[in-house]
Amino acid sequence: MNAIGKSVRLFLVDGTAGGLTTAEIMNWTGHVIASARTDLPELLRREETQRTGVYFLLGEDTDGTGAPSAYIGEGDEIRNRLRQHSRPDELGGKDFWTRVIIVTSKDMNLTKAHARYLEARFIDLARRAGRSKLTNSTSPPPPQLPESDVSDMEYFISQAQIILPVLGVNLLRGSMKPSAKGPLADAKPAGPDSAPPKGQLRDTALPEPDAATFRLRNRTGIDASARVIDGEFTVLEGSLAKSKWSEKLPDNAAGRVHTALLREGVLKPAMKPELVVFTQDHVFNSSSQAASVISGTSASGPREWREESSGLTYGDWQIKRVDQAIPPRDVSDDT
Repeated sequence: MNAIGKSVRLFLVDGTAGGLTTAEIMNWTGHVIASARTDLPELLRREETQRTGVYFLLGEDTDGTGAPSAYIGEGDEIRNRLRQHSRPDELGGKDFWTRVIIVTSKDMNLTKAHARYLEARFIDLARRAGRSKLTNSTSPPPPQLPESDVSDMEYFISQAQIILPVLGVNLLRGSMKPSAKGPLADAKPAGPDSAPPKGQLRDTALPEPDAATFRLRNRTGIDASARVIDGEFTVLEGSLAKSKWSEKLPDNAAGRVHTALLREGVLKPAMKPELVVFTQDHVFNSSSQAASVISGTSASGPREWREESSGLTYGDWQIKRVDQAIPPRDVSDDT
């Protein structure tokens, strides 16, 4: 099935990549503006901040871990809330944020009730996605709205979920749940016996990225499944990983991710003491980071992960997909 394209319009207000940026989707009434905290005075002078809407404060946790943090709020006149949040913690503000995203409506039809509905739904989506630590102390339920308004707001949310990642904001990006969780019970393990000869790629049609499942398992007990969902390498809930990181690589970046996942409860003890289990789907920066965290030591994702239906390594699977899209040129063409 071919995806339906979207036209997103970005405008750099001062002509620089780091300055104020507005974003809109064709035929959507929403309007988004992104700003660094350092540009807050310029932002507050803009007409958009006098509207009713919702906002996202983005930054890093102040506990020293560097974990992404966020706060989601709403307001009748957003600039009043932002002015308050710009103060230090001890004066009732918030220190952690370095960037703000404001979502309003071009037609000025968002009411206070609409904004409260959007705020509640965005908080729920962000908590479900689990990509950032939310500093909101409560999770308010959505207010009661007429059925037609609920439909309009849900469409508004769906468009915001498209446009925010374009601005580098993945707070609301959740993984599309696959039909099976973690290692598939009825799947035939992909291993050396099922792989094609070295240097030769099996001549079979490959599943599309969002339909392919990759497996990583070995005799130590690790057994993980992953999928490429919306362009991100996602390890699935129920996957088994090593419970401890290798003492030989104490300063490895993947080791720090392993520790953070244990601390956050994404990894929890499994039946065997040497293993931990993923309690939810988790997105990694790369297949290698995922393979390393699961293996408890440095590992190559393109070599360790195997596509289940073909037995190809993740690296060979990527190569073959490229070759199927554009067949290699015949050497005889050069003669």
